[in-house]
Amino acid sequence: MILDMRATSLSLPTPRITRVEPIGPRGLTVRVHLDEGDPLEVMLEALEFSRLGSGDVLSADARTRLLDADADIRVREAALTLLSYRARTRQELRRKLRGKRFDPARIDACLARLEERGLLCDAAVAAAFVRDRLRLRPSGRTRLASELRAKGVEAEVAQETIALVFEDEEVSDTDLARGAAEAWLARQPSQVSSALASRTHTPASGKAKRRLYGYLTRRGFRGDAMHAALVHAEALAAERP
Repeated sequence: MILDMRATSLSLPTPRITRVEPIGPRGLTVRVHLDEGDPLEVMLEALEFSRLGSGDVLSADARTRLLDADADIRVREAALTLLSYRARTRQELRRKLRGKRFDPARIDACLARLEERGLLCDAAVAAAFVRDRLRLRPSGRTRLASELRAKGVEAEVAQETIALVFEDEEVSDTDLARGAAEAWLARQPSQVSSALASRTHTPASGKAKRRLYGYLTRRGFRGDAMHAALVHAEALAAERP
């Protein structure tokens, strides 16, 4: 019985490509019509890479190579489309591609090729992110490092990038903390300023200091930077009319 099944399988005709039909206005995907069996829908690039066209025989090996090439190209195109919207870290891009149900091994191979071509670089994404934060929402090193880690940037890369950007922008945690405290104080009503400026400990002054401390902590400021910011805010509050 097994021999008969093998013989039947070997006797099956090998399909031949009869027509290649472009699909969609851009023609990047094509429908490959066969004289035997259902047509295949693949990327035109995969068909060209496999050196197949009308009249060619589609052997089992040729079909496998064609479908493999098609799968690789689809992963790459999905990755490039995602990167066209905004820069992403390797982990962010992998997560997005996994969500599209691409094969994990193909995803990793695609990401490696993108890195080799300079189209995927965690350090570059991290640097752009830190500069953006400094411009729009200044935060301390602790918070910046935490946000970069959440984006999939390795701890060492995150710390090195933050240090380089701070040096390049000529800023420090202390400068940023003081600026953040000053901005916070400017948004507070006069009662809060008066309480913060008070040299006598009162429930109101304690509450104002706790609020400012909590705000600065959430922004990622610690230690000497935190202390400098609190002192700076108290001095500014004392100067307010």
